[in-house]
Amino acid sequence: MKKGFEAHGTRQANSRTERPDRIGQVGYNPAMDILYHTIITTAMLLAAPFFLIRALFSGTFRREMKERLVGWRSFPPPEDPVWVHAASVGEVKLALTLIKQLQHAMPERTVLLSTFTPTGLTVARKANLCPTFILPPDSPLFLNPLMDRIQPALLVLIEAELWPGLLRTCHQQGIPMVLLNGRMSEGSMIRYQKLHPLFSWIAEGVHFFAMRTEADARRVKKLGLAECRIGVTGNMKYDATVPPHSNGDRPNPGLIVCGSTRPGDEEILLSAIARLQPDYPSIRYVIAPRHMDRIDEVEAMIQACGFECVRHSLMKEKRNFSPFIILVDQLGVLTDYYSMGRAAFVGGGFRSEFGGQNILEPALCGIPVMYGSHMQNFEEESALLEESGGGLVLNTPDDLYPMLKFLLDNPEESQQLGRQAASAVIAERGAIDRNIKIIREALKFAPGL
Repeated sequence: MKKGFEAHGTRQANSRTERPDRIGQVGYNPAMDILYHTIITTAMLLAAPFFLIRALFSGTFRREMKERLVGWRSFPPPEDPVWVHAASVGEVKLALTLIKQLQHAMPERTVLLSTFTPTGLTVARKANLCPTFILPPDSPLFLNPLMDRIQPALLVLIEAELWPGLLRTCHQQGIPMVLLNGRMSEGSMIRYQKLHPLFSWIAEGVHFFAMRTEADARRVKKLGLAECRIGVTGNMKYDATVPPHSNGDRPNPGLIVCGSTRPGDEEILLSAIARLQPDYPSIRYVIAPRHMDRIDEVEAMIQACGFECVRHSLMKEKRNFSPFIILVDQLGVLTDYYSMGRAAFVGGGFRSEFGGQNILEPALCGIPVMYGSHMQNFEEESALLEESGGGLVLNTPDDLYPMLKFLLDNPEESQQLGRQAASAVIAERGAIDRNIKIIREALKFAPGL
């Protein structure tokens, strides 16, 4: 089922001057607003001394706080923009793909992009598609000046960005909101069920929940949302990944790419690499930690194993140089390595607290993808790749070495698995087009229209 905003019975305004009733409105609850804002304000006051002390000793923190508090003043006030909000790097990549197609489909409409993390902001600004900023603290003290300046026609939330203060401020100002690429894990649903009135209060002003899968939609429905506010439009990650490189003509057919590694993954990888090295001395490796603040830690691990290691940022200085391990210390380059690789390992799946990482990027690059069994944050993606044959689940860390050895010993079968993975991802594309239709419908509810 891949339905859109209008297909679920969402009413359109009868005229451009008449405001429609809120869809799914459960009643304005000022007591909840007052309670939440009081808690947030109190928490900020209590944390203020810590922030001041940290700012005195950290220039990075000072710059981040300045960006968060006043960064949105760096661009001229837009006219009735579509405001897209995404949390961090992964969600920002989805948002950028959506924005690119939205600008093509609606060139007359200004788009803004906000993110919650500095790393997300870095990725957004590197793309240079539209004005970008970090979301201020979730309090009217900071949100109201922002809203007065940008006056959005619509707020688009990516995946699971349900900030109560932001949503309540938009709701009270009559700004329509839609959640796109929505996800709701079993654990999140159980937690929200325990606080059902809180979820109803937060979600009151969100006109439409466009979920990734039927399972996500069922979980949201169990939280009490009306069916007319829920639809399944697919996963934009299938649209956001790059086209696959030809598997038969790779720039470096001897490259194994280990992406988005989390704590604990590197030890497992280095152990497998040490066992492979005697039999496959020409194979080279890429290791890309999920978080850049772990680069020094991971580099020390590699060096402790006696392996030659060079950071990606230093590779330009070393022409015609092929180090045994390249350590990726910059954002936005991992996909390039996937496109050059022979096989990929994606981290975060060996420990349940991490729940996996994005396995679609290497799959669409046409290479087999290995990952651990704890993929609860990527259930749909892992099921798709496993069914295709191109997703290789490692039930235990000990499975990594024999799986890598199998792929290296069987290059033709490895290439076929990669092609199957890419074909499965390509077949799932189209979510962004469906979500743009939802945006068009939601804009009919914009203030002043």
